[in-house]
This record gives sequence, C-alpha cells and structure tokens, in this order.
Amino acid sequence: MRKPQIDYTAVFHALPGMVALLTPDLVYADANEDFLRLAGRPREELLGRYIFDVFPENPNDAAAAGRRETEASMLRVVATGERDTMALLRYDIEDPGRPGHWVKHFWSPVNAPVLGPDGQVVLIVHRVEEVTELIRARGGVGNEGGRARVLEAELYTRARELQEVNERLRRAHAREREVALALQEAMLPAPTPIGHHRAAVRYRPAVGALNVCGDWYDLVDLPGDRIAVAVGDVVGHGLGAACVMGQLRSALSAAARVADGPAQALEALGLYARHVDGAESTTVVKAFVDWDTHTLTYSSAGHPPPALLHPDGTVTFLDQATDPPLGARPEHVPRPQASTAFAEGATLVMYTDGLIERRGEDIDVSLTRLADSLVRHGHAGPEALADALLADLLLSGGNPDDTALVVIRL
Repeated sequence: MRKPQIDYTAVFHALPGMVALLTPDLVYADANEDFLRLAGRPREELLGRYIFDVFPENPNDAAAAGRRETEASMLRVVATGERDTMALLRYDIEDPGRPGHWVKHFWSPVNAPVLGPDGQVVLIVHRVEEVTELIRARGGVGNEGGRARVLEAELYTRARELQEVNERLRRAHAREREVALALQEAMLPAPTPIGHHRAAVRYRPAVGALNVCGDWYDLVDLPGDRIAVAVGDVVGHGLGAACVMGQLRSALSAAARVADGPAQALEALGLYARHVDGAESTTVVKAFVDWDTHTLTYSSAGHPPPALLHPDGTVTFLDQATDPPLGARPEHVPRPQASTAFAEGATLVMYTDGLIERRGEDIDVSLTRLADSLVRHGHAGPEALADALLADLLLSGGNPDDTALVVIRL
C-alpha cells in the first residue's frame, strides 16, 4: 500500500476545535480555522502579535484573573517542557464590532509544548474549548435562565476555589524548594584544595518548584598524591531526595577513606543504602586518582560514564566497570573496577545525567555532544571549562533535572 503524503499544515487548519500556536514569548505563530472563527478575529490580527494585546483582559472586572492564570500556565510549559491543563477559566472577550462591550465567556484550556531537536520548547500548542453555552444549558429550559445563572455562579466559584488551593500548594512547594536548595548548598560546598592540582565543581538546580533533586559531588584527599572523587544522583525530587543525598554522600565519603579502591567503596555504600528509605536505584560513579602512578581507577553503579580528555584532544569514556544502581540486586555482589593510565595535562570530567540527557534522545548522541564540547574547550582551565560545558549543554530555558559537574586537571 502506498504511503499517503500528509499535508500537516492543511491538517492543522482543519482540526476541529480551537487550536493556536504561540512562540515561547507568547506571540501568535498560527491559528486554525475554528480558532479564528470562534474567536471572531481575522488571521492578520493574530499572527506576530502578543496574545494579551489581541485579547486584553476585561478592565471592568476588578476580580479578573484570566490573564495571570493563562500566562502562568504557558510559562510553566516553556520552563518544564510538560503539558499544563488549566482549570475552568472565565475570560471575557471584547466584541470587535462594539468596542467597549465585553461578552462573558468560559473556557477549558490546555497548553502543550512542541520541542525542538535540542529539547527546548519552540512552540506552545494552545487548545481551548469554549464551554459558555454548556454551562448555560446545564441550567435547564423554561426557568427563564434562573437555574443557569445559579449553576454558572457555582461552577465559577468552585473553579476559583480550586485555583486558590493550587496557588497555596504552589507556594508550599516553592518553600520546600528553598529549603532543599539550602540543604544542598550546605552539603555541596566548594572543594578543599587538592595539592597543586586544579578542580572545579558546579551544581545547577532543575527548573520548577517541584524539581529539586538529589544530585551530589564529593572530593576526598587520600594518603599520598591521591584523591577520591564521586558524583551521584538520587531518584526523586524535593526535600526527601535532598536528605537521602546527604546521607549517601557522607557514607561514601567515609567509605572512600578506608576502602582499597572505588569498587569496595561502592560495595559499602550499597550495603548502607539498603537501610535508607528512598536510596534504591541511586546511581553513582567513584574514581580514585593517583598522580604517583598516573593511574585512574573507577567503578560505576549505573551512572553515566566519566569523560577523560587527553592532551592530544581525544576523548575516552570510562565505561569498562559499570554495574546496576544501588539496591538493584536482591543480594550483595562484588562490583567491578577498572583502571586506565592518564598523561599529565589530561582532564577528568564527571557529571550527572542532567548535563547530557534529552527526552527521546539516544545516550550515544548525548555523549557525542559532550565529547564535542570538551574538544572545543579543552584548552581552558577547569573553571572556564566547567562554565563552557554548562553553557553548551544545558537548555537555555533551564533543565528539567538537576546537574552536578566536577572537572579536574590531571
């Protein structure tokens, strides 16, 4: 059977119901025929214009909140890359044929993202269903509109109450985010000096009040000209994940001081994690750097592989000692460990998945993007390189996941 050629522009304009496309700046990029017809606006009055210039809020309604709620929903979509379904909304529309005359309307809006190749939101799909007539019809026939007005008022009141509850929850979640960030900042200080070697660390929280996560880093001085470095990621969000992160980071830091190598340190952490609620499926990678032998020994519990940038500009990913995350096996099993030599002037980069991963993208594509950035900026010192990696790899509107990053000049 021959595959049909689909004209998606024609499909969009023929979609039943009101659908518009807006840029992340809330400017109309397109609208289907039903949107133009039901909104009573020709296409030239919409395209290229800011949404609230086309549809200003009713200035005669002091309690009107439609603009604030619609704008907040669309900006959440831009920030998180997630669909946002709004509660029943009253938003009056000025009659284009009678300036100054505002007509009461009730709407049921949904805003959804369209993502570009880099994972950023490039368009907002604004689908809105007008339910004004439905609300009035539910009031019945033959009662001169009395029941309709009562039902309309009740529905609007319930919607407003729901929105107030949502606003209180938003403020509570924002407070939780502040507490979690303060906790993370206290537990993720700048690293202490590691002899004459240079290191840089970075932590970037996720975008959104609910997306504080459990990413961490740790650097530990060891006897001789050696250090232990770790990067980890606790599953989950919020204050709980940050607390689990603190427990695991401290336990691994202590284990590294007495373990013979990174695998043994991760084995001890895995046993400890069995008794910490919320620690299951945590990923972490541990590396011991020995400058006397110019050897890097590492072990990974389900974590993205560290990158080793060689002085000649090539990049190697340390992926020869990878095992499942903490708590993934029902019984304790010794973890693998691998070693590799490094030349003076090489750079070790360890990170959490927020730095590289994109929704729907193969991990090999993500790692290639990281390697390309390292090659471009490899001549820079650790501090400048860390900043360059964040600038290259994080989404401009903010990432939906936390990011921890460690850069060490070997």
